[in-house]
Amino acid sequence: MIHTSIKLLLSGILVLLFATKGLLAQTISVTGEVKTPLTLTASDLQALERAELTAKDRDGKEHRYAGVLLTTVLRKAGVTLGGELRGENLSKYVIAKAGDGYEVLFSLAEVDAEFSGRTILVADSADGAPLAQGVGPFRLVIPNEKRPARWIRELKSLEIRFAK
Repeated sequence: MIHTSIKLLLSGILVLLFATKGLLAQTISVTGEVKTPLTLTASDLQALERAELTAKDRDGKEHRYAGVLLTTVLRKAGVTLGGELRGENLSKYVIAKAGDGYEVLFSLAEVDAEFSGRTILVADSADGAPLAQGVGPFRLVIPNEKRPARWIRELKSLEIRFAK
């Protein structure tokens, strides 16, 4: 009888842990040197201006990705971009983190289209379907990089820091 109760309790705890992990994975936080720290849900991202682009992934296949421009997310958090990105603000950078702890770095000027002409997408779908488990719910897509090593899967957070 005690073993059965312990098994049921442990099963309940495991279900709760998996459910919580799933809920936490459905957000992106934007923190650090920002005016307004954010935690965005999938529906928050759906409400922002949408963008699409075509890019080749690691296997060389072309896919149509949809989501929100990274600069749109950063602007919502009050990150200095565009004409305001000058002086000491040029020493700021973005650390993008995945749920598994993988991290990649971009300078702010590198992600700002006014500086680099580059478009970086916080994608939530590919070829009209939500990103697969293990890739989504959010992924950075950076077209025209020779290696897609910074196409971070399971994007969890964006942290803005000063290099100084």
